[in-house]
Amino acid sequence: MYDIVADCSDNVPTRYLVNDACVLSDKPLVSASALRMEGQLTVYNYHGGPCYRCLYPVPPPPETVTNCSDGGVLGVVPGIMGCLQALEVIKIASGQGTSFGQQLLMFDAQDARFRSIKLRPKQANCAVCGENPSVTTLGDYERFCGSAATDKCRRLNLLSRDQRISVQDYQIILAKKEPHLLLDVRPLVEVDICHLPSSLNIPLSRLEERKSQDIQSFRETIARLRQQMPGSRRPPVYVICKLGNDSQKAVQVLEEMSGSELDGITVKDICGGLMAWARLIDPKFPQY
Repeated sequence: MYDIVADCSDNVPTRYLVNDACVLSDKPLVSASALRMEGQLTVYNYHGGPCYRCLYPVPPPPETVTNCSDGGVLGVVPGIMGCLQALEVIKIASGQGTSFGQQLLMFDAQDARFRSIKLRPKQANCAVCGENPSVTTLGDYERFCGSAATDKCRRLNLLSRDQRISVQDYQIILAKKEPHLLLDVRPLVEVDICHLPSSLNIPLSRLEERKSQDIQSFRETIARLRQQMPGSRRPPVYVICKLGNDSQKAVQVLEEMSGSELDGITVKDICGGLMAWARLIDPKFPQY
């Protein structure tokens, strides 16, 4: 028997599964999560408050979801969020209630700051806790979300074979000293841990936002490399990240960009990212 559920999962299918199980059994769900240097905490299905589906009725596209295995997390942050999660469980179990039945607590470790935002109320049309629920039993949540219920690193396949190269191929390019741009799309905190020489860092999030400062830096680097190319040739762009997932997304973003900075330029992803480089090319390269 149980009275309270604490969700510490790191994947979307499990979150929907645990939420629905709690709603169907009328149990409060204390949910905490952490990614990189940020954490979140809330309590679902408590005293008429919203459930997880009230806030997220439709799962996000699998390629847009980042978990701790993909994006990393500062180890202290899960500890902080776990302690807060345990505190809310104890408060509910002892009859003191919780402050987060319709509030989301957000923790920013970078600035050591907490803030709380009010969540939308329980939704009458919610598929599981609404007035006429369509979800009355647990189902296939991997199929519903289009992704696996695992916390292990995902391996996306967003590009065709000719849009990607192996780390061995990139090693040959380096050995031949062929002019090119290596674009590292990891967050700066990861780049500070380790990076390949002469790479240009533009985090995927900023690339997706088309930040003018980053686009200008990209253009200037391309222009400088063009001076090293014979004739009208343009330098190719190779994109790298930790595992080869975000780099594929970045290739898609770059191919959608318009303007002379990409006219005639080949953009390719480096399969497996820096961890493949460390495993197959340079065993001394830091792994994290």
